[in-house]
Amino acid sequence: MGWDDGGLERKFHRPERGLSVDSDQRIAGYASLFGATDQGGDMVLPGAYAVSLASLKAGGGAVKMLWQHDPAQPIGVWDEVREDDRGLWVSGRLLPEVARGREAVALIAAGAVDGLSIGYRTKRAEKDGKGRRLLAEVELWEVSLVTFPMLPSARVQAKADAGLDLIGMLTDAFAEARRELAGH
Repeated sequence: MGWDDGGLERKFHRPERGLSVDSDQRIAGYASLFGATDQGGDMVLPGAYAVSLASLKAGGGAVKMLWQHDPAQPIGVWDEVREDDRGLWVSGRLLPEVARGREAVALIAAGAVDGLSIGYRTKRAEKDGKGRRLLAEVELWEVSLVTFPMLPSARVQAKADAGLDLIGMLTDAFAEARRELAGH
């Protein structure tokens, strides 16, 4: 990827309840589900994110929202990242001031991008008798919007009206820019 990830791992997931984007460019969904074995043979255990999330909060840090795990492409902010009984829930905003953020809204609305992926470092894990790696503690760094999630059975859906709102905004902005350029 062109950057030293220092052992950073990634897990992809398509939330079965769906990732939605609304007219305010807000998205929400599960970035990870407890007890689900991914294509890499890993299973995240309940409580695996607790220490990392508490440490980030205590230090004033935040889990980053990236495009396809690229640290040079932040596309929004996660306003809420929490564990519940199902997994890792995230809720945040795509930033319309960022070109890739606008593109992400359109791609989600069209169904071209439909996954979430976590970037993390394993702190504690063990193997079970079935050949799986059970992740007991991870240091969560980022949650990305991605094209290919690790759990193919989970699906992401988007509200079509959000994509239409964005397309309308972009069309108006380009028309205004053309008028400005033509006038000068």
